[in-house]
Amino acid sequence: MKNSIRTGVPFYTIDEIFPKSQDYCILIPILNERGRIEKELNRAKKSNIHEVADIIICDGGSTDGCTNLSILKSLNVNTLLTKVDKGKQGAQLRMGFDWAIKQGYKGFITIDGNNKDSIEDIPKFIGKLQSGYDFIQGSRFIKNGNAVNTPIFRLLSVRLIHAPIISITARKRYTDTTNAYRAYSRRYITNTNVNIFRDVFDTYELLAYLSVRADQLGLKTCEIPVTREYPKNEEIPTKIKGIKGNLNLFKILIQNLFGKYKPSER
Repeated sequence: MKNSIRTGVPFYTIDEIFPKSQDYCILIPILNERGRIEKELNRAKKSNIHEVADIIICDGGSTDGCTNLSILKSLNVNTLLTKVDKGKQGAQLRMGFDWAIKQGYKGFITIDGNNKDSIEDIPKFIGKLQSGYDFIQGSRFIKNGNAVNTPIFRLLSVRLIHAPIISITARKRYTDTTNAYRAYSRRYITNTNVNIFRDVFDTYELLAYLSVRADQLGLKTCEIPVTREYPKNEEIPTKIKGIKGNLNLFKILIQNLFGKYKPSER
């Protein structure tokens, strides 16, 4: 078990499968994604993604066998981090960033582990990081992006509610703000005026906050086209469900708009 000296980081265990080999890493938060995460990692393997970025699984405590180390090794996963503490997605990402910063990575790409996103596009994010960008948002709604089988409720909520509020908060237009497929520079994530290592970032607060803080600080940001494809005739793979889940997300957006998560507002 790991207890970081850094405050605001959950307890977690480390299973290092391979030593660090790349300058950039992919942080994939998962919780019981058996079947979906294997498909996603198989796609990454076919595209040789491990040759441009180390793949880090940030597990929230899965019990369905999706973190089997022998399977992860065969799929070129570099390291499995397992949270053994409270918190949801935000805690998983704080865990991942904590470990990745200490490993010396120059930049970090995040992507969901439910096989909806075009993991083959990882090199595009790395190219932008190498060009000096600090925050790169993947978007299915810009030129050359693809939105496939998007549920109408999701489409309307992103286009009419989530993206406009995030854009107002960031003071820059963004089109696909619920999409966790993004990249962050080390300079951004370690900026003391960002300060991600706080327990307030428990669920989806961190994604909302990091969507806007870079522009607020005058860092270099952009969107790039990606594909997000929902499966046909299957349950929607998401952790945000029902009226309560969506109301909680809306509450986070409003709190973010009014500066709740800025370090000076603690």
